[in-house]
Amino acid sequence: MADTTHTAHTKHHDYHIIDPSPWPFLASLGAFIMMIGAVALFRWNSGSPFMLFGGNIATPWIFFIGLALVLYTMFAWWSDTIKESHEGAHTPVVSMHLRYGMIMFIASEVMFFVAWFWAFFDASLFPAEAIQASRTQVLGGIWPPKGIEVLDPLHLPLFNTITLLLSGTTATWAHHAMLEDDRKSLITGLALTVFLGAIFSYVQYFEYAHAPFAFSGSIYGSTFFMATGFHGFHVMVGIIFLAVCLLRAIRGHFTPHKHFGFEAAAWYWHFVDVVWLFLFFAIYVWGGWGAPIHAG
Repeated sequence: MADTTHTAHTKHHDYHIIDPSPWPFLASLGAFIMMIGAVALFRWNSGSPFMLFGGNIATPWIFFIGLALVLYTMFAWWSDTIKESHEGAHTPVVSMHLRYGMIMFIASEVMFFVAWFWAFFDASLFPAEAIQASRTQVLGGIWPPKGIEVLDPLHLPLFNTITLLLSGTTATWAHHAMLEDDRKSLITGLALTVFLGAIFSYVQYFEYAHAPFAFSGSIYGSTFFMATGFHGFHVMVGIIFLAVCLLRAIRGHFTPHKHFGFEAAAWYWHFVDVVWLFLFFAIYVWGGWGAPIHAG
């Protein structure tokens, strides 16, 4: 009896038309619930009501329900994508379009960080205008603002810079190991990358907990925490991305000729590395130059 399994999965054309999927709708629904839930969470945290359709919905649970729905959708949608890849749906043309999509996503992330750099440089290069824009903050016509103690860039920020650069090296090592079909080195490199990323996140949390300035109260704190905080969020996303790739590598999903999932994760991680270098030199080194350094 002829084996028809391979024939059923063989693609006789370059394009892949997916089956009807509930995931785009559920992702949108989850994101919408998260948006409403975030407002409800902030109102609940501040002790203020959030009235909607005649009822007070100031509670943290709406946000977490939306988050759970988004996370489940991500898991299910990407599981379907992996399944389609194993079935042969990701032809060279489809794989090329996946790469284009990832490149455009990273480009959009670049513009996202441009906004935070813009805010930081606008306030730091023109402190006099910043005084006029906010009557409640006194910058003293200088940057960093008068009375601000900054973090020592040669202490924890430098340690984190070295840690993240090392993680980029281990990610590159894992990538080359995969291309050479060295599964053991691939797994080791990915595990080290995830471990170094976790160290970076913990050190940044420790730094935030001991920062001599707060998010509110000064334009310096606001721009600092928004820029570095969103980068920290991207690091956590990258850790999850690489951890999933590690599990897939252990299961033998990647081959030298079929590995875009890991390649996309590596691109994302190197993007996170580069953004941090800009943050380190622009915000920690240049942005704090001449200000008193916090001794804690």
